[in-house]
Amino acid sequence: MDGFLDLLTLPAVQRSAIGLLIAAVGLPIVGVFIIGLDIIAVRFAMMHVALLGIAVGLLTGLDPMLCGLAACALAGAGVAPLARRPTGLPGAMGLLMTFAIAAALLVLSVSGVNATGAFELLWGSILATRDIDLYVLGALALVVHVLFWRWRRQLALLLFDRELALCSGVAAGPLLLALLVVIAVAIGASIRLTGALLVDALTILPALGARNLGRSLRSMVAWAIALGITGNSIGFVVALLLDQPPAPSSSLWRAP
Repeated sequence: MDGFLDLLTLPAVQRSAIGLLIAAVGLPIVGVFIIGLDIIAVRFAMMHVALLGIAVGLLTGLDPMLCGLAACALAGAGVAPLARRPTGLPGAMGLLMTFAIAAALLVLSVSGVNATGAFELLWGSILATRDIDLYVLGALALVVHVLFWRWRRQLALLLFDRELALCSGVAAGPLLLALLVVIAVAIGASIRLTGALLVDALTILPALGARNLGRSLRSMVAWAIALGITGNSIGFVVALLLDQPPAPSSSLWRAP
């Protein structure tokens, strides 16, 4: 126990704990959005888009993760108009994923940038959380909560039935655009903490559990946040106690 308390005095561990708490408060709501829009595959598309942004960042000398977030935001905005097509968002995400990984590999190959460095950033490390990452997560969590609580009635209609939302006078286009940008950036931000393969621990899995417990959109969001905070906090503490990698250990929730 003394060793565990000593670990909590380390700045890196403190930043990691703060980052995980901020993410667990905001990102499970993003998971609710993803489930409501039926675009669970979006996380795979945005992982590849983030890789493209990281490659561009390494090539230009800019911060790779910030470039990855910018690429995710642009991609989220870019696929919004495709939501009206017959194939809908799932088809757009598949197309985006293919083009993004092709472009990322092309940039890495042509530029001569070390591909290993780009892929290492995708694996993530919560103990490598920086101050700038905390600022990004804090701003993102604030935007997510403002978006939900300010437009929760419109969101409830949009996530339930897009056509019904349009008939009810909801500005579905701008709202859907905002949702997709927030979702895309949230996935990009999650990669820094958990790595690309465990993004679900902060987004999808708490929302899946909340879907079985909540009776309304508001209660589903509340349950998602509670599950996100509980599961990821327990995982982080257990990882420190057992001297295990924090990111895999923080992923306690499994899809019901």
